[in-house]
Amino acid sequence: MPKMKTSRAAAKRFKVTGTGKLKRSKAYKSHILTKKSPKRKRNLRKSTITDKTNVKNMKKILPYL
Repeated sequence: MPKMKTSRAAAKRFKVTGTGKLKRSKAYKSHILTKKSPKRKRNLRKSTITDKTNVKNMKKILPYL
């Protein structure tokens, strides 16, 4: 059986926590920031846990994570 390939795009976007959950950064922080409130931009800085509905697919494209 050949080695499985990791999706490099996903590998750059997701990290695994100590308990095995997938951590991701939030979207909507790259441009058009003038109309967003400081509170909203501050909350977008923080990372969050990937929703459990997506975890199965993410584990498939990140086999060695």
